Order: sequence, then C-alpha cells, then structure tokens
Amino acid sequence: MILHLDLDAFFASAHRTIDSRLRDRPIAVGGRSNLKIFEPKKVGIKLYNNNAGAFVNPVFYSDNIGDFKSFFVDHIDGKEKIRGIITTASYEARAFGIKTGMSVNEALGRCPDLIVIPPNYLLYHDLSHRLHIFLKQQIPDVEQYSIDEFFGDVSGWVEEDEVVSFAQTLQAQIAQRFGLPISIGISSGKWIAKLATEFAKPKKVYLVTKEDIPLFIKDIKIEEFPGIGKGYAKRLRSHFITTLGEASENRVLFEQWKKPGIQLYKRIIGEDNEGILQSKARQSIGISRTFDSIKSRDEVKRRIMILARHIVYLVFKQGVNPTTYYMRIGYDYGMRVKHRQTVDRLFHEKLCKAQFLEMFEKIDTSRGFVTKLTMSVSNFSDQNRKSVSLLEFNRDKKHKEMTQCVHKLREKYSLDIVKNAQELFLE
Repeated sequence: MILHLDLDAFFASAHRTIDSRLRDRPIAVGGRSNLKIFEPKKVGIKLYNNNAGAFVNPVFYSDNIGDFKSFFVDHIDGKEKIRGIITTASYEARAFGIKTGMSVNEALGRCPDLIVIPPNYLLYHDLSHRLHIFLKQQIPDVEQYSIDEFFGDVSGWVEEDEVVSFAQTLQAQIAQRFGLPISIGISSGKWIAKLATEFAKPKKVYLVTKEDIPLFIKDIKIEEFPGIGKGYAKRLRSHFITTLGEASENRVLFEQWKKPGIQLYKRIIGEDNEGILQSKARQSIGISRTFDSIKSRDEVKRRIMILARHIVYLVFKQGVNPTTYYMRIGYDYGMRVKHRQTVDRLFHEKLCKAQFLEMFEKIDTSRGFVTKLTMSVSNFSDQNRKSVSLLEFNRDKKHKEMTQCVHKLREKYSLDIVKNAQELFLE
C-alpha cells in the first residue's frame, strides 16, 4: 500500500509551531517576488537547499524578512499601498473565502481580523527536512514529492488491515513531535493515494482499497486528478469524457495516445505500479521574478545579468553542464514572448550571461514595459551524453575554471559577494 502524506496549510501551520498565539485564529502567509536580489548593494544572499523533490525549489534568502509593514506595504507618492498575494491560508481564514492567489488587500477586506505573515522559507524548509528524516525512520521507502508532500510505500511492512491504524499513529506522532497537522491518503496506486488525500483533509486518514477504486473515482471530475492538466482535459472533454469513471471505461482512447496515454490510464484505475522515487535528477534550473513595470532596457538587462548569476550558482552547485537556454519576458497588459536556444559548449558565467542577453535582444521587439523575467537552463550534456563544441573548448575551459573559483567564494561568503560591472550598471 502507498501512503500520501500532505501537511495541512503547511506555511500557516509552520508559523504556529513557533507562535502559539496564532492557533485557532484566521491567519495567512503572503508572498512577494524577492526583489532584494536586484539591489546594487551587497545584501548577503545565500542558498538553502536541504530538501529534494519534484516541486521543491532551492531558496535564495536574506536574513532580514521584516514585519507586515516593511514586507507588504509600499509607499508611492506619499500613500501606502498593500502589495503581495496569499500563498497559504489557514482553515479558519478559508471560512471567509480567503484562498491562494488572492491579493493581500482583498483578503484583509474579507477578513479585517486576518493576520497576514511574511514568509519564512528557512522555517518551512527546516521543518520539511526534519519531517523527511523522521518519515524515513518510520517507513522503508519515502519520496519527498514537494515541500509539504511525501509518498511512503509500506508494502510488506504493514498489513493491509492495519494500514489505517499505522497512518493514524504516524499522524499523531507528527502532531506531537512537530506540531504539524497532516492528512493521509492510502491506496494500492500511488496517484489514487494522492487523490484520496483530498478527501482526508483536514487532519484525517482516507483509505481507498483496490476493490473500491472504481466506485471512488466514478463521479470525480477529470481536472481533479493529478496528471490531468489543461491539455489532457481538453482532449478528454472533446470525447465527452468529464469524470474519471467515464475515463476508466475508455481504455482504447488512451492507448491511441501511446505511452503517455497508457501511463495516465493506469494511474486513473490505480494499476500504475509506480514505486517510490528516492531521488530524481533535476531536469532544469531556473529562476523567475515579477516586478513593477520597467521601460529602461538598460535596467532590464541589468536584472537579466543578476538572474543569470543565480542560475550559474545553481548550475555549479549541481555540477551539471546545461546546453539549452530558455527565456520568457512578460510585459504589461499580459503580453508574453519566449525563446529557447541550444549551444553545445562548456558552461560558464560569461557564456551564460551572453546567451541570455542575446536572446533578450532577439525577442524584445515590442519595446513595452517589462513586468516579469523567467530564465532557465536545461538539456544537461552529461545526462544526454552529448559532446561539447571543440572550437571553443580551450577558451571555455579557462572561463569555466575562473567561474569555479568565483563559485567557491560565493559558497563561503554569499551569492552576491562577487558581481561584474554589468550587474551594477549597463550603458
């Protein structure tokens, strides 16, 4: 049997572990793009990366987070403006209709007594890391799926008629040891277990036996299943399939979509037989930031250089050699452009920054106000066994050695201990 463990309102619950006054009160954690990385002065940015998982990103942080006013309130033309969005709302806050993605300003309008807390990613990652260690002591095979989700395989470890009792004991131990509420879904299929957790929330255990799967999925909307995104939902609805029960009766349709379709069908009926992943190789490394509209191309380029530095740091931390670069630019009024290009060369900081600047010059044709930058690298040559270009090899090797020396300094002191002139000023 597979257990799916999902911490309830994790970020909000985490703050309650260090401040008991927040218990049983409507609270929410808000977020904003961390724009401190764009400051020309040194702010002591470091990396926290103790967790692994499909949706666990490394966190860049500065030590001083601040209080509500310093974090969420901006002063514009002598007036105060509350910025930011809700990232996690406690169940007490959800009773007022407050949910993830809502603006902090709207949330406070719905619930004037709402306590909105700036994020503390070090706290979240530390709790998640310690919980992961604890779970590995209780369950033979554990996979960290995200910062607040885990899978555990207890097959051959716990008898099926004892699995609910085992999960309830685990739940009580986590509440006692960490002060965190957790919901647990159980089933023979990994993704049915994850789906079952939605019926366990909050703070319950929900078992779906193999025999009960057809009845369990019968009336569940296809969009609620993990792995059915907008693309598959659109395909299925074009065949008048709206529920998982209807999907389970159309095996032939999924077989027409070859291997991905067959895999999805097996997940839906709980026969995926997918085991626990102890670790998974990172497929890409990226960073994204949203900010107030910027017209100056010099300032946008400066920010591209800074984001590239963060990517370089992560690449050398992972010890990989990416060859594909990706950039997406968001403009005001919702317009976006994107571009991807591959260069089979040894990766180093100078090359990385040059590639992203080149891509920006190529796709920034609208000259509109820029509001978001998304940049990433992928297609690691050591994983795909590609050879790098020999034409630039010797020069790239020297630049890579220089980047490695700089990386050691950033590891020891901070990520912004060494910058180049382009990050401070661009003519």
